[in-house]
Amino acid sequence: MAEFIKIYPENPNPREIQKVVDVLKKGGLVIYPTDTVYGLGCDITNIKALERIAKIKGVKLEKSSFSFICEDLSNLSDYVKQIDTSTFKILKRALPGAYTFILPGSKNLPNPFKKRKTVGIRVPDNSIILSLVNLLGNPIVSTSIRDDDDVLEYTTDPELIHEKWDNLVDVVIDGGYGDNEASTVIDLSEDEPVIIREGKGSLEIF
Repeated sequence: MAEFIKIYPENPNPREIQKVVDVLKKGGLVIYPTDTVYGLGCDITNIKALERIAKIKGVKLEKSSFSFICEDLSNLSDYVKQIDTSTFKILKRALPGAYTFILPGSKNLPNPFKKRKTVGIRVPDNSIILSLVNLLGNPIVSTSIRDDDDVLEYTTDPELIHEKWDNLVDVVIDGGYGDNEASTVIDLSEDEPVIIREGKGSLEIF
């Protein structure tokens, strides 16, 4: 059964953050708030945890389109090939924010993602998830919590999320009501930016 942990986004309690990070380090799966919808994630370095998420989502890990949540742009070079100045300026303007940027993947990607040509990078404007990534010391592999309901694409109430995911994950963080609009996805892996999905993030960053 998943532990239900209340964390306030205004001032995340370090003890609660540590508790969640300990779970992540042991290969646990965590559901957490972002600046858009609630996400499901694990430690990027834990293969067993990655496989658990892929199984839940019904995809092959190697072919999954999970994104990486980073604390900031400083560890971008670990996973992304060198990018030009104009691309970096877009990232700098937009992040932290409600965007997923598709960037050219480097040779240093973790084993399951080695064959990827591109990688999705997120730096959400949410202190809870950024505190988790900071304390963990490396990115979290992330995917959004989708709903089976055709009308409600994303569940926003953490208590309902806990009810539904109780037997599948190890921790559900209650960080308040989530948004029901996903991030804007922009492909910056080629010469010109391509909008893959228009979501919460404004397109005025260009």
